[in-house]
Amino acid sequence: MSEYYEIDFLGVESAKSGDAITLRYKANGRETIHVVDGGYLDTGTKIVEHLNQFYGSVVIDHVVLTHPDQDHANGLRTVVETCEVRNLWINRPWEYADQLLPRFANYNSVEALKRKLRDVYSATAELETIALERGISINSPLQGAAIGEFTVLAPSLNRYLDLVAESGRTPEIVEDHGAGSIFERVALAAKAVTNYIRSVWGHETFPPTGTSNENEMSVVQTALLKGERILLTGDAGRETLKEAADYAEATGINLPGIDLFQVPHHGGRHNVSTEILDRLLGKRLSQQPEKTTFSAICSAAKADEDHPRKAVVRAMLHRGAHFSCTNGQVVRKANGIDRPGWRAIPQVAYPEDQEE
Repeated sequence: MSEYYEIDFLGVESAKSGDAITLRYKANGRETIHVVDGGYLDTGTKIVEHLNQFYGSVVIDHVVLTHPDQDHANGLRTVVETCEVRNLWINRPWEYADQLLPRFANYNSVEALKRKLRDVYSATAELETIALERGISINSPLQGAAIGEFTVLAPSLNRYLDLVAESGRTPEIVEDHGAGSIFERVALAAKAVTNYIRSVWGHETFPPTGTSNENEMSVVQTALLKGERILLTGDAGRETLKEAADYAEATGINLPGIDLFQVPHHGGRHNVSTEILDRLLGKRLSQQPEKTTFSAICSAAKADEDHPRKAVVRAMLHRGAHFSCTNGQVVRKANGIDRPGWRAIPQVAYPEDQEE
């Protein structure tokens, strides 16, 4: 039984959004510090400072990289280099090169494919190198893995390998787009012609296309802390969220029933749908409730005009969420532990329009 928890969504500020999350909880008499993603390079220093100031320790039990995009991976280099990290959780596709080899016709050598995959996912490879040099235990956060009190719901190994094999980045076309998937690049190109439509309460519009394979590789993890169900999603898309929901229900986790929901991919529309949100968070309410029933927290930079999308904010509120966004600040949720001087974040206004 856990005695307390606190989770901080740090503001990752650049022209585009990123993710950096720190957690501290006490369960069965033992305190655990858990870091999920690290934003960009300069975010790593902010994480270390935050740990020192508010947790009083830079001994980290678990560092988790949800997926290989650089707005999640790069800041973890500083964390792994400067903190005492006990366990690093990263999925390394080159570890499965022998299983992947038959799917790449242009490769007849496992070692050659390993080199290519390390080059494609260089941010993850750099974390591996640092961890090996420092003697840090490296683990794979695949479905069923236990990361302290957290359980990985997705991806499964088979689906992870499918995503690697079918990615537009592997094995021949390798372009560094940072945090941007093909869908994000299309969205940016279309930014000037984005149309908004005025919509009544409960109406939702999401595009038919999903997100990138790299986003779909995101580690989805959950824990029950102080009686509250936490779901961390990284940049997971609809298919990964569905796989996570399937596994959760198969292992006895009741859905809906999330108390703290990380809004995936900075509030992107390609990552969620009405169907998956109904399953995870519950059906849409007939009207906005006077009292919210769960927290939905989104990591989005002030300068990122594309996130969060209004359709996603509306969808959270339709299900009774208290929605909050980092926008250059730290958003904290806690139970059983106080932090003097911190105050509640007001609920956002309901958007009367949304993306067409």
